[in-house]
Amino acid sequence: MDRRMEEVLRASVRGAVDIETSDSGITPLRLPLRVRPQMDSEWVRIASEQASGVRLEFRTAATWIELTVQTTGLYLPWVPEHVHWAVFALVVDGRPVGTARVTGGSELHLADPGGPRFVAGEPSVVRMELEGDGVTERRVEVWLPQTETVELRDVRADRPVLPAEPLALPRWWHHGSSISHCIEAETPLGVWPVDAARRLDIDVTNLGFAANAHLDPFTARAMRDSGADLLSLKIGINIIGGDTMKRRTFIPALHGFLDTLREGAPTTPILVISPIICPMHEDTPGPTVTDPVTGERRGTPSTTPDFFEPPLTLRVVRDILRDVVAARAATDDALWYLDGLDLFGLDDLDELPDGLHPSPAGYLRMAENFASSPVVASWIAASRGRMVDRT
Repeated sequence: MDRRMEEVLRASVRGAVDIETSDSGITPLRLPLRVRPQMDSEWVRIASEQASGVRLEFRTAATWIELTVQTTGLYLPWVPEHVHWAVFALVVDGRPVGTARVTGGSELHLADPGGPRFVAGEPSVVRMELEGDGVTERRVEVWLPQTETVELRDVRADRPVLPAEPLALPRWWHHGSSISHCIEAETPLGVWPVDAARRLDIDVTNLGFAANAHLDPFTARAMRDSGADLLSLKIGINIIGGDTMKRRTFIPALHGFLDTLREGAPTTPILVISPIICPMHEDTPGPTVTDPVTGERRGTPSTTPDFFEPPLTLRVVRDILRDVVAARAATDDALWYLDGLDLFGLDDLDELPDGLHPSPAGYLRMAENFASSPVVASWIAASRGRMVDRT
C-alpha cells in the first residue's frame, strides 16, 4: 500500500478505536488492538472488527470517488438477503446521497455443520458519484458496512482527496449488544446510534458488539480513555441470552464497569440504558437457543438453577439497573438512567421479527425515540457545558 495513501486513509477514519496495518491496507477496529489477548472468544474479535458506525471523512471537489476494499462478512443462513451485501453509504455536506453495494468479498460461515468455515474472496472497488461541479470543495463521508470487516486498500478520485477536519461536535461513545451493532439495518446509516447521532448533531463511536455486551473490563477501559464528552451503556440482553451472570455477579460487575469509567472520566455524563422488550426473556431466563438452520430463537430455563442465586430475566435486570443508578446518583450528579422500553416497547412488537432484534424500521424508531427523549436531552445538555470548559 502506498505510504501517502495510507496516511490519507488513516487520518480520514472516524468512529474507530484503533487501526490494524498490513502490507495490503488498513483495517479500522472498534476495540484496541492490544486487548486481543484478553478476548476469550473469536466472536468478540469478529464483532469488534465489523465497521458499525465507522466512516471515512474527506474534503474534496471530486465528482466521483472510488475505494478499493477487502471485505469479510458473516454468512448466516437465516439472516435477510441484504445482510449478505456489503453496503456503503455516502453523505455529502451532511446530506445522504446514496449507497453502493458490493459482493464477492470473503465470507465467514459460522453455522455450517462442520464448524466455522472461511471462504476467501476478492477485493472490490466501491464507486460513488458525488454529483459535484469539480470545483467546489465539500465534506464527503463514506460510511462503512456494519456487517463487514473492511480492509481499506486505496482511494481514488478525479480531484485531490484530503482528510476532513473533525467537526466541533460532542463526542459520544456508546456500548451495547447486537441491538446497537444493528447488523439487520439495511444501510450503515440505519444503525440506530448512527441515526440518533445524526438527528442530535453529535459525533458517535459505536461499541455495539453483537452477542458481546458482557461488561468486559477492556471495553470499560477503552471508554474510560476515550476523552469522549458523552458515554452510554446499554446492557442486559447478552448477559441473559448467554446466561453468563447471576444477580450475585451482575451487580458488582456493573459497579466495576462504572467505577472504571469514572477513573478516567470523573464528570463525563453517563447514560445507563436498560434492555428493550424481548418477550422470550421478559420473565424467562437464558440462555437463548438459536436454531442453526432457521434462526428461530427461544428462551430456556437456566441449566444451573439455584434458590439463593436466581437467574436473571429482563424485568429483574431493568430493576437492577434503575436501582444501581439511583444509588450512585446520590454522589454522582452526572449519571442518568433510560428505560429501554421507552426506546422500543410493547407497542413496537410489530417491528421485532425474530423476537429479539428490531427490523430496519424498528432501529429507526429506536433512534427517533432516543433523540426525542427528555432524559437524553438532559444528558446531552450536561456535555455541552463540559465542552465549553474544555475550550
